[in-house]
Amino acid sequence: MYKTKVDPFTLEIVKDSLTAVGEEMFYTLGRTSMSPIIYEVLDYATGLTDAKGDLLTQGNGVAGFIGMLSFMVKETLKKFQHNLNPGDIIIINDSYNGGGSHLSDVGLVMPIFYEGELVAFSANKAHWTEVGGKDPGSFTNDATEIYQEGLQFPCVKLFEKGNVNQALVDVIQANVRLPELSLGDMWAQIASLRIGEKRFHELCEKYGKETVLQTTKHLLTQGEIISKNVIQSLPNGEYYAEDYIDTDGLGNGPFKVQVKVTITDEEFICDFRGSHPQVPGPINCSYTTLVSDVRTVFLAITSDDQHINDGVFRPLKVITDPGSIFSCERPAPMSVYWESGSMGGDLVWKALSSVIPSKLSAGHFLSVCAVTLSGNHPDTNEPFLIVEPSLGGWGAGNDHDGQRGQFCIGDGETYNVPVEIAEARYGVMLEEYSLNTDGEGAGEFIGGAGVIRSYRALTDGQFATVTYGRHQYVPWGLNEGKDGSPNKFYVIKNNGEMDGPYGVYARYPLNKGDVLKLITGTGGGYGHPFAREVSKVVEDVKNQYITLQQAKEVFGVIIDEETHQFTGLSSTRKEWEDNSATDNE
Repeated sequence: MYKTKVDPFTLEIVKDSLTAVGEEMFYTLGRTSMSPIIYEVLDYATGLTDAKGDLLTQGNGVAGFIGMLSFMVKETLKKFQHNLNPGDIIIINDSYNGGGSHLSDVGLVMPIFYEGELVAFSANKAHWTEVGGKDPGSFTNDATEIYQEGLQFPCVKLFEKGNVNQALVDVIQANVRLPELSLGDMWAQIASLRIGEKRFHELCEKYGKETVLQTTKHLLTQGEIISKNVIQSLPNGEYYAEDYIDTDGLGNGPFKVQVKVTITDEEFICDFRGSHPQVPGPINCSYTTLVSDVRTVFLAITSDDQHINDGVFRPLKVITDPGSIFSCERPAPMSVYWESGSMGGDLVWKALSSVIPSKLSAGHFLSVCAVTLSGNHPDTNEPFLIVEPSLGGWGAGNDHDGQRGQFCIGDGETYNVPVEIAEARYGVMLEEYSLNTDGEGAGEFIGGAGVIRSYRALTDGQFATVTYGRHQYVPWGLNEGKDGSPNKFYVIKNNGEMDGPYGVYARYPLNKGDVLKLITGTGGGYGHPFAREVSKVVEDVKNQYITLQQAKEVFGVIIDEETHQFTGLSSTRKEWEDNSATDNE
């Protein structure tokens, strides 16, 4: 179509400029949003696609959104193929089609025209604090159908030729509990889209439309070549993994899930067929969610620079059964979709961790471990709503300990709400924020510790909805490394009574003085614990990652209780070391 030859230097300049546009869109949305879940946690993504909907660049906070933007754009093209105009903005949060996750994640899509031609799309997706539904915060863990989870926007026009659809805005305002936040975030998303459009126009004006469009094709082709080169370096074969999802939130479960990963020189195929059918509770996910989570692991294997475009993913194929827990159908609920989506990515990770140990570690705490906490502020008596994920422990690798206090695979480079903001804006006091040093995940390299985060209610009548997966099935160890520990929470009543542990609970009632104690798990260990260097075990005790008793019983290292100095090895460790030396000979 475009025959002008573009020199490689210009191609690289325009390519990097497109990446910069995605990042500027990202910062624009974050800096103009109204909700902490966006401007503090970074629960959103922005990017550009070409005119066919293929992703060119993405500014990403949440790893679970990788690839969802292109699905949104392609759904827009499908519905409005002959009815897109300059100034149109489409709103979409359909959980089953078009880049769907749960209804709280609202997407906006804007076609970009230049000289009368559709040349690209600007798109973003962000977690709104409220989209209505039966519970504050909209996503909940005991919904039984999608209609309980909030407003659905089935790919409809929010703007038509630059004119806002005020009737739709009025519907949103009337149906969400915190309209100033939801509508404020909507306008922040619109600002981000318009920045993307403006910068794409500037690129066309500076380098010419043909040059920019050729660059987009080059970008996608280059991404495909890079991925295939890496795939060809991997050992061909079929690799398997299975695991269990604890519960659907309604008391059903556990649910078996599985994957077969087939690697050839040309393709990387992830086949989830045979996993559990969709379930009554809201842990189901859409096919696009499954694809996005698998893409996260695929990137970890194939891409060191993390440049994201649809060309990178051309060799990746994801297969699953329709109507399964990984690809549910209406009206299945999907509020806490990450429990299955993240598990899909984790299965691929687990299947290949022993094959590519330099890239993939032992299992991590996996769940978003989401918390919504609602009530009234003690000073203003105004309603407040905390919506946030939790940090946890990552698994150890073949040459390093696991990371401590990090977000799960689905959250990526996001953050929790800072203590100072939580205490200022909400009706709670942070009693404790510390590492969960339970000593699990032992190995030559130890699993990273999870965290303990405790909220004390400052008013009566508060409610906590907590969704902590991996409460029963803990992070897995590798190469004789020990498994990690479960995610869980307790409630410590004002009178001293303790209730728990729980993994999933909807609307737990809290009164003034009650403490919600949230504990996330330690990641899996790598290698036999007796292979851990003595000096590291001594440091682990000093750092209070493990106890003196654990040092002796689990690692075979005897340490003086008073001086914390190494005094000797246990007989079982000596025997293990002697046997290992004999085997090596």
